[in-house]
Amino acid sequence: MAYKPPKQSLAGQILDVFVLLVLTIGALYIPLYMGLAGAAKTPQPIANPTWEALGQNATEQQQWAALGITDPAAANDIITARFDYSFSWIALIVMAVFVIGYFVMVVRLSDKEYREVIEERFGPKR
Repeated sequence: MAYKPPKQSLAGQILDVFVLLVLTIGALYIPLYMGLAGAAKTPQPIANPTWEALGQNATEQQQWAALGITDPAAANDIITARFDYSFSWIALIVMAVFVIGYFVMVVRLSDKEYREVIEERFGPKR
């Protein structure tokens, strides 16, 4: 007696793919919309910048020129940008709730499916 798992319908497969796509895009973009992304840089511009004041040597100036930026004022915000290392306890708690909730959901659903497969393969408990 070879085990044959139940087949999923085409509509079910399409729904699964759509849900996974929405979850993936949501996981990538929701932190950006909530301002939780790690790329938050704050520029500390220098008034009336020169290449020397920005700490750029002749080689670096040539590379800026190759990028089409010849005015030091145009590169001022980019060069002087520093990462914002602020910390938010609320963001940490929200993230922990989501991660723990996801873990609990996965364990419960896996347990349910595991029991269904065992019952399907070996029959109901006696």
